[in-house]
Amino acid sequence: MNPYTYEELFMSILMEILREMHDDIDFTTHERLIDDNVIDSFNIITLVAEINDRIGITVPAEELLPENFNSYAAINALISRLEEDL
Repeated sequence: MNPYTYEELFMSILMEILREMHDDIDFTTHERLIDDNVIDSFNIITLVAEINDRIGITVPAEELLPENFNSYAAINALISRLEEDL
């Protein structure tokens, strides 16, 4: 039996995706990913594709807002919100 909840699993996968993109950033504490140009529009598209492929959650176009991708916490909240809508 898997001891992890879906949310914990999604958080782990999200962190893995982010670290693959930028292994030099501490995503647990960095809160201005877009504002500080850590991630750009290409990274967001890549991230959205990876979330869809690895987690199975589709991020709709209306959710492609800077505030949804400016921190790990914001991205995680977006995934949690979208997962609840499934």
